[in-house]
Amino acid sequence: MKLALILLVFAVILFWLSGLLKKGTGLPSIQVAYQDTLHGEALHKPLFDKKLRLTGRPDYLVREKGEMIPVEVKMRKAPGHPFDSHIMQLAAYCKLVEVEYGKRPSYGIIKYSDRSFNVPYTEKLEAQLLELMKDIRLEEQFNDVHRSHDHIGRCQNCGYSEICEEKL
Repeated sequence: MKLALILLVFAVILFWLSGLLKKGTGLPSIQVAYQDTLHGEALHKPLFDKKLRLTGRPDYLVREKGEMIPVEVKMRKAPGHPFDSHIMQLAAYCKLVEVEYGKRPSYGIIKYSDRSFNVPYTEKLEAQLLELMKDIRLEEQFNDVHRSHDHIGRCQNCGYSEICEEKL
């Protein structure tokens, strides 16, 4: 009898701790469909849109009311509002989710270390994404693409910093 009571108390403590861990992620209390983070299980293959030649893996996909909602996690503290580059990255994930699952998500989530932003996936945001992708495709045709910023942090974290002749 004592053993059963001890196991019951232990189970309650574990259940309580699991709730704290989930709350600590900052994600809504909805079903996590998949996660591509350090402790998560990766998708078997990245999401892909053949028409746009776009591919990617959001950090999380959460399921809410029949929708798959992409979540992008940023390790830094939240700015006053999400950076345009973060919004465009999330918009790309929204587009990929729409293509993969056949249903357009109404929003996506950008999760910073101290705050989350729900970003509506509007037709206007999708149009901005498509325009940006068109511009990127045009730039791919040129041999010389010049640096478009004066932020040393962006240069230090850029995947091309080793070969870039314009890095700061």
